[in-house]
Formats: sequence, structure tokens, C-alpha cells
Amino acid sequence: MSEEAMQYPIAPGRSCGTCTLCCKVLEIKVLDKPPGVWCPDCKPGSGCMVYASRPRECSNFYCAYLTNPQIGEEWKPSHAKIVVAYELDGKRIAAYVDPQRPNAWRQEPYYSTLKRWAEAAVPERGQVLVCVGRRTTIVFPDRDVDLGVVGEDELILTHERTTPLGVQLEASKIHKDDPRAKAPPGANG
Repeated sequence: MSEEAMQYPIAPGRSCGTCTLCCKVLEIKVLDKPPGVWCPDCKPGSGCMVYASRPRECSNFYCAYLTNPQIGEEWKPSHAKIVVAYELDGKRIAAYVDPQRPNAWRQEPYYSTLKRWAEAAVPERGQVLVCVGRRTTIVFPDRDVDLGVVGEDELILTHERTTPLGVQLEASKIHKDDPRAKAPPGANG
């Protein structure tokens, strides 16, 4: 789970309710909990068993369904099997998918929405990612690029490449110490 996730107030009428999917799909570094497995402190469908003393990494996280009223009810993670998060100061939209439903993001209405978000991200040099465990796919308006497993010591770099057919967006993963990691804001993450 990224500590860089943007914080917004909870939208009126929204709550976690019995949804606990973030406790499964997100990494919780302070607990050494990898993405895609249930947190040992979570009782699925009920919530955190150590809620009062949960890590700050958890207490600071609010999914996009909770904070963005423009995201429809179909995006409630317990229904969608996808937790959407804003990261890198809003330059990245990450869709964390339940590994038991790895293709949930390819279903409608999710896939077409991810594509719209990818189109809107282009002028801002933003990113739209889909993560199933550590396996990451970057969603571009015209295609999806499977980057494979992205390690904790890697960043995702997006850049433009000129082709005979025009400019095409590209994505690659690089080591966090790679000099290209110092690219302009929004170009990597």
C-alpha cells in the first residue's frame, strides 16, 4: 500500500461497510504483508481486528470508491473485486485486483472506464495501472502492456516514442537507482 496515496474526505453516502478487499489486495509494508493475500489482522467481511491500533499505512488509506463520488456504485471493491487508489499525487490511478478474480478489470464497465482514465492521463503524463499481486499491467488508450512482476526496487517509466505512424506511449520497469528514475514528475513512478 502506498503511503503516497492521496487523501480525500469520504464522499457522502459512502462507507466500507463489510468490504475488506483492501486488506487483501494491497501490500502493507510495515506488516510484511505482500499484495494479494489477506492481512492476518483482517476478518474478511467484518473488518480489522486491531482497528484501534492498526498501522498508519492502513489508517491513512481510503480507496477511490470512498472518496470520489463520480465513481459509481459498481466500483465498490466488494462488488468489483478491484480497489482503485490515487497515487503519486494523483498522477497515477492504480486498480488493485483480487487475485481470485484476475480478469475482473477486463470486464465491463471496468475496462472501458480504465481506458477513459488512460486517455485522460495522457496530457498529464499520468499512469493507469492494473495490479494483480505484484504482476502489473499499464493501461494505455490504445493497448495494455503487461510489465510482469514489478519488484519493490523497481519503478515504472512511461515515455513517448516516435514511430512512422506517430507518437506512441511506451512503458518499462527500471531499477529505482537507474538515472532515468530522475525523469520529470509524472513520467515514472
